[in-house]
Amino acid sequence: MKKAVIIIIIILLIDQWSKIYIKTHFVLGDDFKVLGLDWFRIHFIENYGMAWGTEFGGSNGKLFLTLFRLIAIVGIGYWLYSAVKSNGHKILIVAIAFIFAGALGNIIDSVFYGVLFGDSHGTLATFLPEEGGYGTLFHGKVVDLFYFPIVENAQLPSWIPEIDFNWPDWIPGIGGNNFSLFVDRNFTFFQYIFNVADASITAGVGLLLIFNKKVFPKKEKVEEPKNYIEPPVVVTHYEKPKS
Repeated sequence: MKKAVIIIIIILLIDQWSKIYIKTHFVLGDDFKVLGLDWFRIHFIENYGMAWGTEFGGSNGKLFLTLFRLIAIVGIGYWLYSAVKSNGHKILIVAIAFIFAGALGNIIDSVFYGVLFGDSHGTLATFLPEEGGYGTLFHGKVVDLFYFPIVENAQLPSWIPEIDFNWPDWIPGIGGNNFSLFVDRNFTFFQYIFNVADASITAGVGLLLIFNKKVFPKKEKVEEPKNYIEPPVVVTHYEKPKS
């Protein structure tokens, strides 16, 4: 358990340090190339939603996702505890620790950042501003910063169709919102902007997929002995005939 806790603490420290540094030293939308490389950039954005910069359902969806994360982190924590207590495979414990740390890192943003930091639009955010934070508890924005546009502005093949529609109004959270995919015929790979917590979750899931057979071994079925009844032994006595 100690090793799992150390992994979680190290990931959380790196995740939160990188986010706080970006939040307090960059204006929203700032972008610079790392070592002058076009395909490795630091690009500061904030999002209300899920991992890899995706969003869900506006303010109400944000609150739902934050509450869902809080419930999920309890489940992941119990999973980690059970794996340690049952002497689970080391890769399993490391993978769960990665997932737990990543989930907790983004929860900290979602729950507290709206209260702890000022706005980043057009100005550097301040920590604990006198006028209050940019949001309320449970409505913080997740800080994303790593951007790897390895292939940029490539043309989509003509056989890939455009997808563009509005969700039905009766669907909670996303009703009436527009969903579009492949409308812009130019694409970038890898287009998502992410943070250390996202990478940690992805690494944990990747370990589970790659080493699936090791971490979740199939239990061999032990065949129960069949009830076998031995036939009765018939003993015959031979008597010597009288002469």
